Amino acid sequence: MSQKNETTFITEFFIMGFPGLRPEYYSLIGAIFFSIYVIIIMGNSIFIVLFVTETSLHKPMYIIMLNLAVSDVGFCTVALPKLISRYWFNNGSISFQLCLMQRQFIHYFGTLNSLNMMIMAIDRYLAICLPLRYPVYMTTRTMKFVIGFIWVSAMIFPGISTSLTAKMPFCGPNLIMNCFCDTVSMNSLACADVSSQNYISTSLATVVLLLPFSFIIFSYISIVVAVVKIANIQGRLKAFSTCATQLCIISLYYAPRFFVYAAPNIPNLKMTMDQRLAISMFYSLMPPLVNPLIYCFRTKEIQQLFGKWCSRKNIMSQKVSVVFFPK
Repeated sequence: MSQKNETTFITEFFIMGFPGLRPEYYSLIGAIFFSIYVIIIMGNSIFIVLFVTETSLHKPMYIIMLNLAVSDVGFCTVALPKLISRYWFNNGSISFQLCLMQRQFIHYFGTLNSLNMMIMAIDRYLAICLPLRYPVYMTTRTMKFVIGFIWVSAMIFPGISTSLTAKMPFCGPNLIMNCFCDTVSMNSLACADVSSQNYISTSLATVVLLLPFSFIIFSYISIVVAVVKIANIQGRLKAFSTCATQLCIISLYYAPRFFVYAAPNIPNLKMTMDQRLAISMFYSLMPPLVNPLIYCFRTKEIQQLFGKWCSRKNIMSQKVSVVFFPK
């Protein structure tokens, strides 16, 4: 029998959420997270439906946006329902296996988003710095292959870390001091020396964050250099406008993460558990919340298609009302 089966007596964990939150605010916090979840699902689902129904959107740039939308929906669906249940129904319990599964997919979708932002930056680099070669490199077929590759490869690093956690013995406390199961919160509950596992998990997370971030920095430095050389002011402004929206989301994704990781090493800076969790939920939920607005509905082509789509829906509803409720 394996060590895990002999020494693990924990059959379920309990999602604690914000430890300093008073019970009278549970319903309010649950409602806030539920509203965020509904907005994220609706905003991203609208673009997914538009992409599926409008063949004109089947282009590399919109395939990237589709990938981001599906990834955002997946992350929030994995992370939020149990947290909402914890605050609305005081039901934060989650089985050992489901906690491992949630942990795997939390880090999986996080890795996927990081890789997706790298692809977005490379796409903009090719479009602005190598415009003549862009149609050759960024074909629909190539983009589908790249997206399929990152969906598969994004499972590797979280899978390694999750398999290490699954082998750890858990025989004591079962309170997950977080809003969902993740590496740090689960490893802290293991009744064994987990320093080697923590080192491996931290190394893998660093690669997942810093490798795409390096490509992103290189791409945007090259873009800035190329844009400055553009003589046409209108072309320069258009290029900067396109990149500014992406940089906004990238900043929301990376800046708070680096702050949380660096906070313990900043002198005279003390963060409570609630503050750390609030920042964590901010950088986890804010990008999925604003991605449809920034990436999708600011795009003129999508605005026009969405307007036509709404017009068709209104015409169809009017026809139905005439048939069933004639004057």
